[in-house]
Amino acid sequence: MSQRTKPPFRADQVGSILRTKAIHDARAKHEKGEITDAKLKEIEDAEIVKVIKKQEDVGLEAITDGEYRRSFWHYDFYGMLDGVDVVKADHGIQFQGMQTQMKVLKVTGKIGFSKNHPMLEHFTFLKKHATKTPKMCIPSPTVMHFRLEPGSVAASAYPNRDAIFDDLAIAYQEAIKAFYAAGCRYLQFDDTAWAYLCSEVELKKARERGLDVDHLQDTYTKCINKALEAKPADMVITTHVCRGNFRSTFISSGGYEPVAENLLAKCNYDGYFLEYDTDRAGGFEPLRFLPKGDKIVVLGLVSSKVGALEPIADIKKRIKEAEKFVALEQLALSPQCGFASTEEGNVLAEDEQWAKLKEIVAISKDVWGK
Repeated sequence: MSQRTKPPFRADQVGSILRTKAIHDARAKHEKGEITDAKLKEIEDAEIVKVIKKQEDVGLEAITDGEYRRSFWHYDFYGMLDGVDVVKADHGIQFQGMQTQMKVLKVTGKIGFSKNHPMLEHFTFLKKHATKTPKMCIPSPTVMHFRLEPGSVAASAYPNRDAIFDDLAIAYQEAIKAFYAAGCRYLQFDDTAWAYLCSEVELKKARERGLDVDHLQDTYTKCINKALEAKPADMVITTHVCRGNFRSTFISSGGYEPVAENLLAKCNYDGYFLEYDTDRAGGFEPLRFLPKGDKIVVLGLVSSKVGALEPIADIKKRIKEAEKFVALEQLALSPQCGFASTEEGNVLAEDEQWAKLKEIVAISKDVWGK
């Protein structure tokens, strides 16, 4: 067994990193109008260069910009699409015991991805400064549909929420092409929708929002695969399935069994970052649906929500348990999620975050070889 020379790597990461004090201070000043857009970007640039080096120093092969320019892991990207706005609301997304910033999505026109989407520039900056493989993370098209509330789609644009799928898939095709043209060979679709489809509580909420949950898996599989038709042969596109990650809290619980066949066998992703840090994720049995071959499951066995390091022996034991259903050569290791899906970040210290990433690299060398 050996380390992989292409992504997903044996020791990988989901994407977001705790914002530094300099980033928090700059964004607060920018919000108050105390510094300009240009000054904010200057500070972000400097901090991103530092965080790139830190990732490389701990031994990661996949390098992100920490999502330092974002407020939300998903809303920022969606709000930069044609025909989509992020607007203030009287509620946010409800987690266990707390709520996010009060914003929702509105579809106001034909959905599209323009070549001036700001995150293309974000990737270009990352690629310029990374000496390892630059990884770009964007939210999946499925999440956008799942998060749309009743009345959030303008009738002048689409007759209903379910009418957006064709344009949404085409917009993601254009995104894939544009990131590829910018030099991106490792792209990830972050996705909470599949995890919510594993939760009876979230399914009930979705029904109350008027979503046709009985057919969403088929619809989402078709939308994702249509988007992935634009993927060039030398580009890797993975997905991260998340149960919610805000200030170390979560939203959904439930094992992958209800969605495993569609997600692992029918969606044309190259790899899957799956959360397995708590009992809420269930067992490894659903991994039996992963086709033999080149697809990789990245086991999220290390929690990004707490600072305490997981015992190395425990992580190795769980990898062995997963091997009962997937060959070791089709497995890898990562944190269960990013460390800061929103700018607030999870409740752990920066040093604890870096210790976790360093431990993942060390374990991967022990398990898969140096």
